[in-house]
Amino acid sequence: MKRFWYGMLTVVELVVSSAVHLLYGFYIFSTAVASDLSQALADASFFLPISNRKATHSIREEEPGHCRSALPPIVLVHGIFGFGKGRLGGLSYFAGAEKKDDHVLVPDLGSLTSIHDRARELFYYLKGGRVDYGEEHSKIYGHSRFGRVYDKGHYPEWDEQHPIHFVGHSAGAQVARLLQQMLADKAFEGYDNTNDKWVLSLTSLSGALNGTTRTYLDGMQPEDGRSLKHVSLLQLCRLGVIVYDWLDIPLLKSYYNFGFDHFNMSWKKSGIWGLLDCLLGITGPFTSGDWILPDLTLQGSIKLNSSLQTFPNTFYFSYATKRTTKFMGITMPSSVLGIHPLLFIRVLQMSQWRHPSDISPPYKGYRDEDWEDNDGALNTISMTHPRLPVDHPNHLVIDESDFSPLQPGIWYYKIVEADHISFIINRDRAGMQFDLMYDGIFQRCRKHAFRTAPPTLPNQSQN
Repeated sequence: MKRFWYGMLTVVELVVSSAVHLLYGFYIFSTAVASDLSQALADASFFLPISNRKATHSIREEEPGHCRSALPPIVLVHGIFGFGKGRLGGLSYFAGAEKKDDHVLVPDLGSLTSIHDRARELFYYLKGGRVDYGEEHSKIYGHSRFGRVYDKGHYPEWDEQHPIHFVGHSAGAQVARLLQQMLADKAFEGYDNTNDKWVLSLTSLSGALNGTTRTYLDGMQPEDGRSLKHVSLLQLCRLGVIVYDWLDIPLLKSYYNFGFDHFNMSWKKSGIWGLLDCLLGITGPFTSGDWILPDLTLQGSIKLNSSLQTFPNTFYFSYATKRTTKFMGITMPSSVLGIHPLLFIRVLQMSQWRHPSDISPPYKGYRDEDWEDNDGALNTISMTHPRLPVDHPNHLVIDESDFSPLQPGIWYYKIVEADHISFIINRDRAGMQFDLMYDGIFQRCRKHAFRTAPPTLPNQSQN
């Protein structure tokens, strides 16, 4: 009887979670379409021929090679289900934060592709050329070695003398970390001069630095952190993504793309049998494990982190978000109205998550209570600094003044009262805290994080 009621509760929770996520996705998509239509009417482009209208729409996309300045560019890297400039019409993943500085780039990477594939895409977005996912990696995971072509990079001069600041939200932080490791390992064919000094600073904003227990609630198996539960939110997501990519409708994919084009799942290339193979779990990214969720489990993060270093010449900063509190020794949501409806249930569930007692813990010394505090998507302990499988140099910041003087090679982290999407999509939710957050990040990049003499800022004369 208990098993029956538990099954019923699971189904109800799945229906509610699916409905909430679907409605939020529809809201974002419809907002983008409405914004586009409004802009088209304002520009009177709605009445132009279709070919001209497309040209007008493409103006919103970033022009390659446009970032020309003595100041290092700041690259904002989106997280899971995210998007860059040029996607979803005029909608901004970072809620317009990119407008706070004249030299900011917002790349559009695969929203569900693996950390590895996104890091490769980010490199070629900046340097230019055809995305090379790597011969060995492509063979192992069964997809095309080459992807999108960037005729001209958005920062082709990128090298040790022209380094970059990275700001990664959620999984975007791990993408930037892996890219820096690839640079140090000289992992890009034809580029023999790369090294870790190409990255001047790396800021993690609600970054998935050590994985999250939410992956298990959404459908990843806690036994291995790689396979999916048969009935789960992620299974529904998997089916939807496969059908979306197989249909390959140009208008829809111009608005939003999950990033699996290199898996050739389109009906044009795979046919009806290819669709069935993907749906049945015979082929595709969800079968091979070359997608984002396995990288976000505790097991996947430990595997990834085992090869990632904190480099002595790079400045590291982290903002760990938290929407839980303790009441009579029990961890629970710290607010009702202050947490986005998309995340409230997950904040509660994550605070009560318990690793199955009949399964080996993900690492030696694991304790459920360490992972209770969360922001609805990630555990706060995961966001402070890389700590699994080994603890990296770190320093807790209580006040912003503690950020100065800065030393490279140390993770400076601060705990912020906010949920996982407080600083993206809708800036009004965070209010003044939004401006304080991004102003602090950008000013630190411009005024404090440098290796030699600080560069001359706009409207600032040299002494």
